This record gives sequence, structure tokens and C-alpha cells, in this order.
Amino acid sequence: MEPVNLESLPEDALLMVDSAPIIYMLEGHPAFMPRFRPLFDAHAAGRLRFAVTTLAIAEVLTGPLKAGDEALARRYRAILESWGPVALDGAIAESAARLRASFKLKLADAVQAASALAVDAAALVTHDRDFSRVRSLRIIS
Repeated sequence: MEPVNLESLPEDALLMVDSAPIIYMLEGHPAFMPRFRPLFDAHAAGRLRFAVTTLAIAEVLTGPLKAGDEALARRYRAILESWGPVALDGAIAESAARLRASFKLKLADAVQAASALAVDAAALVTHDRDFSRVRSLRIIS
């Protein structure tokens, strides 16, 4: 699996990052981490900004909490909260409902897409192919 291509992203672009790429990086997934590493390296170097939904925070924290590892959950939460969390408000919820109705997205996917659109993200970073129908949003997968 080839690494994602960052060439067309402007300097300091804001990216909404879905749960799966975050989990791949935090857990060092051997097959998928290399695909998304360039994004995380560019973020660490200050060339990209990340946003994350509160829904993604809940999804990412589930693994450490399920394993009873509170210290790891605190470390993950600190990282995620430094990325500019986007809370689910009424406007995003309505936008998500419209996306679900139009594109038959799962609720979590619709919230991710609606949140990315709400913060005017340059792209949504995901490992989910269901977003391909949302033409108004650039998808990096």
C-alpha cells in the first residue's frame, strides 16, 4: 500500500482526521501505518493542521479503555485534544442528517463529513471508502 500523496495540499492545510488513521498511527499498525505516516510527519513538522471530531475521540479512546489502560487513554486524549476537537452541535447534526439522507452514509461517517465541511477542512483523512459519494469534500484515503 503506497503512502498518501501530499503534493496537492497547500501549506498549513486543515485536515479532518477520521478514527482509523489515528488508530493506525497510535498503535503502529504494520500494514496501514505506512500509508498515513506522511500526513502525521507533515503535521509534526508544522506543515499541516489537524482537526478531529469528538466522535473520533470516543472511537479512539475505546481501545485503551476496553483494555483498562487509563494511562494510555489519557495520553491519547491529550494528543487528540491538541488537534482542535470539533464538537457535534445542532448545525453539524443537521448537516450530517442531510448527508445521510442524500448519500446513505452511516451516522458516524456523516458526522465526520459534516464536521469537515463545517470547519472548511481541505480534506477528510480516512480509511473508509463510503465517503466517495460525497463530492463536495476532498477525501484522502
